[in-house]
Amino acid sequence: MSLAEFNRPWALALACIAMLAGCATSAPATPDARYDLGARPAANAANGPATPLPPVKVLAVSASRDLETDVFVYRLSYVDAQRTGSYANSHWTMPPAQLLTQRLRDTLSQRGPVLTGADTVRAPLLEIELTGFEQVFDAPERSHGVVSVRATLTQQGRVIAQRMFTASASAPSADASGGARALAAASDDLIAQVGAWLGAQPLTASR
Repeated sequence: MSLAEFNRPWALALACIAMLAGCATSAPATPDARYDLGARPAANAANGPATPLPPVKVLAVSASRDLETDVFVYRLSYVDAQRTGSYANSHWTMPPAQLLTQRLRDTLSQRGPVLTGADTVRAPLLEIELTGFEQVFDAPERSHGVVSVRATLTQQGRVIAQRMFTASASAPSADASGGARALAAASDDLIAQVGAWLGAQPLTASR
């Protein structure tokens, strides 16, 4: 066998590898998916109308630096409960704190006037700090969304109530799409808890 004949199989193999590499390089990248909290759910008429609230100043939801981005965070609790990761091709349309601010103000406005910190009207002031917003995997094919906040209610510069709230909801699928739906449901549950808590406070109307 000549040297040329001996080298021919290797040359063919290298050519195939180069061709496959070229195909992989030219393959289109996975498009980036963007998620929000979806449409606000309709009020449950079976429970009757919610108690009206006096005007309330609802400040923009604050958050730690790691929640001030559009990164979609998940946690593999069945592997290491202390470690988090993020989806490479799935993001929020805006940081979770901003999404929650919109949802909170929109929902509370169904029960009474919602003001901002810039309004000069004297009214109770609601501050929300977002402490958790992530999809948690309990197993490779099972996950849920968890949202947690710290709420502080002040009136005329005095703290009248403060409480931690947490809500969770199962994800319909073990991916970013399922996580987004779970976090939307958990957010709505948490906001409902905050609304019920506000309704139980001795708030006075603005003057």
